Amino acid sequence: MNKRFLTTTLALTIGFSAVGMVQPTVQPIEVEAAALNNTQAVNAKADQLIQTGKSLIGKATYSNSVYKATYPYKFSCASFIMYIFEKNGVDIGTYNEDYMLQQGTAVSRNQLQKGDLLFFKSKKTGTDPDHVGMYIGDNKMIHMADSKQNIVISDLNGKPYYKDNYVGARRVLPTLLSANPATKGDKIVENAFNYKNKVTMSSTNNEASLRFTASGYVDFIYRKSGVKLGATNVKELMNVGTTVSRTNLKKGDLVFFNSVKGSKTPSLVAIYAGDQRIIIPSSSGITTRVLMVDYYKEHYITAKRVF
Repeated sequence: MNKRFLTTTLALTIGFSAVGMVQPTVQPIEVEAAALNNTQAVNAKADQLIQTGKSLIGKATYSNSVYKATYPYKFSCASFIMYIFEKNGVDIGTYNEDYMLQQGTAVSRNQLQKGDLLFFKSKKTGTDPDHVGMYIGDNKMIHMADSKQNIVISDLNGKPYYKDNYVGARRVLPTLLSANPATKGDKIVENAFNYKNKVTMSSTNNEASLRFTASGYVDFIYRKSGVKLGATNVKELMNVGTTVSRTNLKKGDLVFFNSVKGSKTPSLVAIYAGDQRIIIPSSSGITTRVLMVDYYKEHYITAKRVF
């Protein structure tokens, strides 16, 4: 995938709220929270991902510069993976293969399971992978291949490319799912995702109409999850709870960023969603990203545990 992705296009469409004529689209399937050792629930989630991916065959075309989440769909290999996961309630938080490669846990090629992410690198420079697909069982993967093939199912032994350029695999199920029973952090993250496309960002708070400032949205999500913050702005939020290190973050922690490097004044607050993912309310809407992005590394101030 070309990393020079049109960020403005993505920002406008990452919430899957593009306007226009939409043909019948793939609907997400509800699944109960899975325990980390609940093989049956994990397999069910993997089957949903596979079903969604297959249903897009013939409906989407390849693009490494445009992301379009309504028919006719346009995806890169990585944004295709991001889309099918988010449509089934698992937000990877990134459309870059190199960041996906840092999520979940590594798994050997002879231990692959449905839902594992497979990475390949054919370019001769750099260390980042340039292609990603999802394993669907029986030595096959589904992926957005290129502008000629679009979405296809490929046998991993079908072409020398898949053997010669294989980088590795990551298991993001069940690490990106909730525990069973869900923890307080799981509930916060679940509520944040559930309201992601239902709220409108505003300069004032109006819970009845689901209009919030960034700090108002955070306060609303935590109250819905049984946690009272009692703060009215981002600076006050940063004074709540106890400080935790970046290496010890847990689901539901609040993470703070500045707009000027080195400043201790927060301009942005995010909800930590686990496995390097963050949910960010801002004037442009609710977005999900990963902490590995350079901007968040450079502008990170601190994190607070509030429950």
